[in-house]
Amino acid sequence: MIKRIQFEPGTFSRWLHGISFKQRVRFAFIIMITLAIGSVGMTTYWIASKEIQKNAFESSQETVNKTNQILDDKLSGISDSVRSLMFSYAFKDMMLDVQSKDISNYYVHLSELQYVFSQVSFNEPLIDSILIATPIGDFYPISQRRTPNHSFYESSMYYDVKENYGGIWIKGHIDKFFTGNSRALSFVTKGTLDNNSNTNVFIVVNVNESGLIGTVNKHSLNDDSDYFVIDSKGEEVIRTAWSSSHNLMKDSMLLMNLSEDTQGSFFHSFDNTDYLVNYTRSSVMDDWSLFGIQQKDKLLEQMNNVKRTTFFIMIFFLLLTWFLSTKLTALLLNPLYKLQQLMKEVEQNRLNVRFISRSTDEVAQVGYQFNRMLDEINRLIDDVKLSESGKRKAEMRALTAQMEPHFLYNTLNTIYCKSILGENDEVSEMIMSLSTMFQLGLSGGKDWNTLDEELLHVKQYCLLQQKCYEDLFDFDVTVTNDSLLASLLPKILLQPIVENSILHGFKDMGSGGRIQLHVTIRDHLLHLTIEDNGKGMDVEQVTRGMLQPRVSNKGFALHNIVNRLNLFYGEDAGIKLSSLPGKGSKTEIWMPIVEGEVEA
Repeated sequence: MIKRIQFEPGTFSRWLHGISFKQRVRFAFIIMITLAIGSVGMTTYWIASKEIQKNAFESSQETVNKTNQILDDKLSGISDSVRSLMFSYAFKDMMLDVQSKDISNYYVHLSELQYVFSQVSFNEPLIDSILIATPIGDFYPISQRRTPNHSFYESSMYYDVKENYGGIWIKGHIDKFFTGNSRALSFVTKGTLDNNSNTNVFIVVNVNESGLIGTVNKHSLNDDSDYFVIDSKGEEVIRTAWSSSHNLMKDSMLLMNLSEDTQGSFFHSFDNTDYLVNYTRSSVMDDWSLFGIQQKDKLLEQMNNVKRTTFFIMIFFLLLTWFLSTKLTALLLNPLYKLQQLMKEVEQNRLNVRFISRSTDEVAQVGYQFNRMLDEINRLIDDVKLSESGKRKAEMRALTAQMEPHFLYNTLNTIYCKSILGENDEVSEMIMSLSTMFQLGLSGGKDWNTLDEELLHVKQYCLLQQKCYEDLFDFDVTVTNDSLLASLLPKILLQPIVENSILHGFKDMGSGGRIQLHVTIRDHLLHLTIEDNGKGMDVEQVTRGMLQPRVSNKGFALHNIVNRLNLFYGEDAGIKLSSLPGKGSKTEIWMPIVEGEVEA
């Protein structure tokens, strides 16, 4: 029982903050219950009618949104299937002949594409037909009968899609490319090869219109007459029973009620009957909208029972909450009291205490987070002794991991060039070289290679590049002291520098390039010099970029090498660049001589 108090200005606030948290929660329960009962008693009918109508509208809109999502997912799935077709080997082989204007293998490609067509049709049963229009001929499933004298390049679809690189959907129409005069929606896109879409190859996929309507209606309680799809001009996109019986293009009031929003609802009269109209714009085609309609009277009539049920449930739970407020307050606050006691123990440096609760509510989750915090504190205390060493190891491996994908990307491009040219013997030799490089680059998960292994790694890389750029450059290695070959250095340290000489130094050269790698001892340090006779570089600009944090994946090799040298050797290692414009570049690296085993 709450004691009556005579409050002065500010007294209530002081009293409220002076009582316990449990009493405040109980007081809040009483206030909320009283206000709720009073509000329900005075505004039951008004709230119920408004909320029920709102819920009915939201439910109707949600149904339309879900139906539209199904339609969009189906259209997106079809367009994705078409794009996946372009990744097939049969399509890529056909595109190569299109690029070379070779028609001699037309029937070979037509036969190979049949399996691809069948797979696409199996994955998307709504697809009626597929047409690939190319300058060397049309490709389509041989089970379909192609309509003669209907060239894609003379159709309106060609002019609609030729400047659109992402593909477009064409609304419902009679399919003129294949016999049968069936109605279909068409997805039209440009054929691409290696991200090149300037191929004058086009793919047309015709989707069965009635099957698409059936897919939409399968997920709805209403028949297709309750849905229609039109564009912003009122033209039907998919022909349904409703859109066929109503000339929506002449219904100016319907089109005026559409807003710029992606969805909305309004009341509209069809055939002297009021309907609730919900619409949602397609995410696939911004100009298309799916409409769902329901008679206003039937919609609200169906909600009357829900209104009465909601009213009685609300009253019941308000009364139940009133009587159980004390027990609920104790139940809710008990975990907080336990957590408060644990915090007091932690203040006494007892870090082995833990919160235990059979509940999984929000308060319990806070307790479990408190446990994890204590676990983390204990772990951090244990880890702090080795933090500097662990940090150095992690940074070393992170920087090395950046180099390996960089090397692999460029090497695979080289092998790909040879395979395209059909030089299979050289491809085999290059693959063996690449295998050797992988073995040396992986090095059993170690961060170090011997100098001998690193030089072999660079030699294999140069062999690969010489295969791709014939007569472009020669490569020479000089080691003044064979005992240096057993010394250790960070793996994949030299190859990126040699790669820069080839890709940048010899960029404008056709032949006569020369790369010299010289290994010696200078001032008790291992001294590596990589020198080329390329076009040179802007030393000041490259040095500035080398020492600054990298902001993109382009040109990160030198910056990466500098970071790795710092991590492995600190200030004992260094790198120096020099160049004469038009005469070549020189990169010098020095580091301590390391022998024996190094911890990974």
